[in-house]
Amino acid sequence: MPLTRRAVLLGGTAAALALAPAARAAAATGTRNTLYVHPGDSVQAAVNATPDNPGPDEPWTIVLAPGTYREVLAIPITKTGLTLRGATGDPRDAVIVYDHANGTPKPDGSGTYGTTGSATTTVQADGFTAQAVTFANDWLRADHPEITGTQAVAIKVQGDRSAFHHCRFVAHQDTLYADSMALAVTARQYYDQCYIEGDVDFVFGRATAVYERCHFHTLTRTDLAAAPYGFVLAPSTAVANPRGYLVSRSLITSEAPDAYYKLARPWVPGSDPTAVPMLTVRDTRLGPGIDAVTPYANMSATYPWQSQRFREYRNSGPGAVISVPENRPQLTAEEAAAQTRESWLGDWTPWGDCR
Repeated sequence: MPLTRRAVLLGGTAAALALAPAARAAAATGTRNTLYVHPGDSVQAAVNATPDNPGPDEPWTIVLAPGTYREVLAIPITKTGLTLRGATGDPRDAVIVYDHANGTPKPDGSGTYGTTGSATTTVQADGFTAQAVTFANDWLRADHPEITGTQAVAIKVQGDRSAFHHCRFVAHQDTLYADSMALAVTARQYYDQCYIEGDVDFVFGRATAVYERCHFHTLTRTDLAAAPYGFVLAPSTAVANPRGYLVSRSLITSEAPDAYYKLARPWVPGSDPTAVPMLTVRDTRLGPGIDAVTPYANMSATYPWQSQRFREYRNSGPGAVISVPENRPQLTAEEAAAQTRESWLGDWTPWGDCR
């Protein structure tokens, strides 16, 4: 299955280093503040062509024509309010992909990329919006048995007020890194009707993030003979932040055997040993791929999941059956009333179909 997916991702033309004439003309005239990028163009060149820190009434949009854009993309902090949109409305038609892993050696011999450096796309600017785009990392373990650092990030998001509508996030380990710029900085992120697939900790980080009406899909593995194959969520919320990850009205499916995946495990990184990961999964259907008896696990025995802020509420499906209540802490109705998209995002309302 992953090999088939990879073949699909590689079906486009490699990106060039210069803007196409249409994109250059749009940049030069500034008409409608829109740049158009086509296969053979560089998405990064289009980002670079937009002005730094435009006013709130002067947002810029980059429209991607159908194709595969094979490049590493960075949205720096100066590119505030930028929108990246797939032209057709189908995220499978506009794919940004590369294949760095944590353990991939850098060409200059200075070491390996590390987890953050493996990201195909990195978003640091505030107010970023993406619609109908696939963000992917098609690095595969089977192709690189010599590499042990197998984290391969499709996208790392650090900016505040980052919104993704009808997007796809495709990789294996550490697919979606929903984070912030610094430990003391809060980054609100909203993922609406998105598709996210992977195997190990494939949604992780310390952002204040809402995943609403999203589809999480766990992959099968041929390199392991026994469960668990992996973990869907691995939040690393700072202790002072009351809002970590909120999964609402979503769906979790799997192509692996039943009960071969855990719902989550807490990540307490060495850079923040005081973290108290926070996760609420509510009103969500959990398929049989999730281990209903023991849905949570520890990343480290020093930080047991029972000491973290993990809660559920009104979930359904075979992976949500409560057979051992102490293994599935639940919110009360009163607590659940305070754990909503509105309370997570505060005074920010993302544009789009936010019912």
